[in-house]
Amino acid sequence: MQPIADLNVTNLIDLGFILLIIFMIVATQVVQHEQTIPINLPVVAKAPQPPRTEERHIVISVDAKGYYVENNPTPLTLTQLRSRLNAYAAEPKQPIIRLRGDAKVFFEKVAELITETTKVGLTRFTIDTQVAP
Repeated sequence: MQPIADLNVTNLIDLGFILLIIFMIVATQVVQHEQTIPINLPVVAKAPQPPRTEERHIVISVDAKGYYVENNPTPLTLTQLRSRLNAYAAEPKQPIIRLRGDAKVFFEKVAELITETTKVGLTRFTIDTQVAP
């Protein structure tokens, strides 16, 4: 009787497909997480640098109705935003603030947002824009 020299790879193929499905689901949720609040970002000529993934990012959007933190669809007032920013500033490792200002909003609201983040000591922030076609 001779030993069987075949290798059964069926289980490895199943594992590969399961991992592929998991990555597809997670990637879809990450993309949807970024695009839940409709903001018309200003257009610039140069492509922005992608954020580093090892850092924690807090997305703050501003439009004519108010300020939005993360994906909360209800706008916040400036006072409510200050309390949120104070909580982020009190964390041991401060997050990077991603500012998303609507292109139709007066610069004053965006400048207010930048001022409030620096007042509480959050000095690491980025400004999101669109790339010109």
